[in-house]
Amino acid sequence: MTVLLVMAKAPVPGVVKTRLCPPASPAQAARIAAAALRDTLDAVRATPGVIPVLARAGRFADAEDGAALTAALAGWVVLEQRGGGLGERLANAHAEVATAYPGRAVLQIGMDTPQLTAARLAAAVRRLDSAEAVLGAALDGGWWSLGLRDPRQAALLRTVPMSTPDTGRHTWVALGERGLRTAPLPVLRDVDEWPDALAVAAQVPDGRFARQVGAVRRALVPGGLG
Repeated sequence: MTVLLVMAKAPVPGVVKTRLCPPASPAQAARIAAAALRDTLDAVRATPGVIPVLARAGRFADAEDGAALTAALAGWVVLEQRGGGLGERLANAHAEVATAYPGRAVLQIGMDTPQLTAARLAAAVRRLDSAEAVLGAALDGGWWSLGLRDPRQAALLRTVPMSTPDTGRHTWVALGERGLRTAPLPVLRDVDEWPDALAVAAQVPDGRFARQVGAVRRALVPGGLG
């Protein structure tokens, strides 16, 4: 079975989704992040034939909807993220999973794509069955998913510039330089700024994420954004 690794940050006001402010307040942005994470956890849980693992930064005890998030993780393996920059934390998480589940492939996602479904995740897992790596590009130039048949290869992320418009391209090049046969996954929009939140909420109008985005829109003063 493939390990489905979710990288997540505790949805603490003022720490997560700060680029949604304004129009969202820090507390509203954190509630949106919590909803996105819970929708993502639901999709992972519904994906057949995977081992769910969460790598967490921060304390859910300090987070919006922390109790519900903790309950949603019943039966999951939960790791603490280690390292300074994002590339280092990603590489370390993959390395820990490689040690805990030797010989298992890893498909890693984040919490910024609440439009993910179990069907889409299962398709990505199948794609990884026939490739050494898969990479799902994001519209902003980053990536939303990385899958590796040998998760130790994620060490390459330590030298990839993260959170730039060229992160996806640099990651694809780095995979090629390792000699990995890489297959693309569908391009998705991840949620960084308010227009992203509106667009993704429209794709999944019945999810928790869309409900929280809608709550912010309704709270806006007449003539404000939304």
